[in-house]
Amino acid sequence: MTVPHVGSTAPDFTTKNQYGQDITLSALRGVPVVIVFYPFAFTRICTFELAELRDSVAAFDESGARVLAISTDTMFTLRVFAEQERLGFDLLTDHWPHGQIASSYGVFDDELGCALRGTFVLDAHGIIVWSVVNSIGAARTVSSVLAALPSA
Repeated sequence: MTVPHVGSTAPDFTTKNQYGQDITLSALRGVPVVIVFYPFAFTRICTFELAELRDSVAAFDESGARVLAISTDTMFTLRVFAEQERLGFDLLTDHWPHGQIASSYGVFDDELGCALRGTFVLDAHGIIVWSVVNSIGAARTVSSVLAALPSA
């Protein structure tokens, strides 16, 4: 697995969010984007991390950043997860082809069939300005992601 390096253009993708809407990364140029890969909806650490993102929405809005959280769960699972946890940002499915987006970012675990906890901060031009990859059992902190956001 090769993780794209800081300074490179983020791999483009198109997939569906929890509402079945197509989201294309390159169509979001013009605003910073935070891509958060996580293993599975409804698991303890993932629920905690996404709730922390939800609770920091004002800080992301202030920076103008768009948050995209990606897992290999189905769109239908993501919709229920978003509703249950009151997640107002896009939850994107990487279900089929299974793990293709996570693989393009070097964060797909072939043995477990899910993404590692990869986080990528992109500037308004789609360039990776910061990234970190944590193991499945190691939670991220939102404060480090917010600190990495480009100045508006």
